[in-house]
Amino acid sequence: MGWKLWLFLLLLALALGRIWWRSQEGGENPDVLPVVLWHGMGDTCCLPFSLGSIMKLIVEQTQGAYVRSLEIGGNPVMDWQSGFFIHPDQQVQYVCQQLLQDERLAKGYNAIGFSQGGQFLRAVAQRCPHPPMRTLITLGGQHQGVFGLPMCPTLSRSTCDYLSRLLNGAAYSEEVQQNLVQATYWHDPIMENHYRLGSTFLADINNELYLNTFYVENLHKLKKFVMVMFLNDTIVQPKESQWFQFYTSGQDRIIQPLNESKAYQDLKLERMEREGKLVFLGVEGDHLAISKAWFIKNLVPLLLEK
Repeated sequence: MGWKLWLFLLLLALALGRIWWRSQEGGENPDVLPVVLWHGMGDTCCLPFSLGSIMKLIVEQTQGAYVRSLEIGGNPVMDWQSGFFIHPDQQVQYVCQQLLQDERLAKGYNAIGFSQGGQFLRAVAQRCPHPPMRTLITLGGQHQGVFGLPMCPTLSRSTCDYLSRLLNGAAYSEEVQQNLVQATYWHDPIMENHYRLGSTFLADINNELYLNTFYVENLHKLKKFVMVMFLNDTIVQPKESQWFQFYTSGQDRIIQPLNESKAYQDLKLERMEREGKLVFLGVEGDHLAISKAWFIKNLVPLLLEK
């Protein structure tokens, strides 16, 4: 397939997704907290075969909850590009403004982040306490970053190879940090100091540069912080990052227990764990390979909690 035809089909799908979701809009049940979704890399807010179907499922299973799937930049092309090329700080700031302006979220909302959308929504919880996020669910989120480029299903092989070389060779250079989203949560366990000093996003939200008590206070306002790990994940490296774990410093094989990690201490996660706010769920399958039945059984009840 030629690239022009591929681009045309992508744009058509994006446009149809927006039209499709408008026809499903109307979730206004005041007895259920609204739900905010943030898509992952290579996806957009409202495609009917991805987050559009999730939006519809939530509305059906909650008997009409208001669902907002975040579209970064206000149009589908920019939304798709944001997953690769718009710095997370800019995206988080944009989202915080959008949520604050949405009157339907004023009394609080639940949030579901898909892949990198998980750590981005955690940044929203930590940086923007208004409107209040109640429960945060991350599906395959990379809370301790990645050390290995995820697959790039919507990019050409040559482009993926180029991005891999950038990350392996210059992830912490100012230019790469500002222009490639994945570099901002690239966590090199062998060069921890380079990571902490060079990461312009993950090291900040994980409190690895200095102790930001504002982040800690806001994160602890969550009723629950639910982390879902895909047990057969071949994309997120290491997959344990989805449970806020990572390699022991200095090597890339042995996973450090969560309660021994710097982030666990610096974000005071031990207190959240003691209070029963941390929930760890595992699901068989590769990255984001989640069934409708599993979603309904395990996640919908969390969205219905008072």
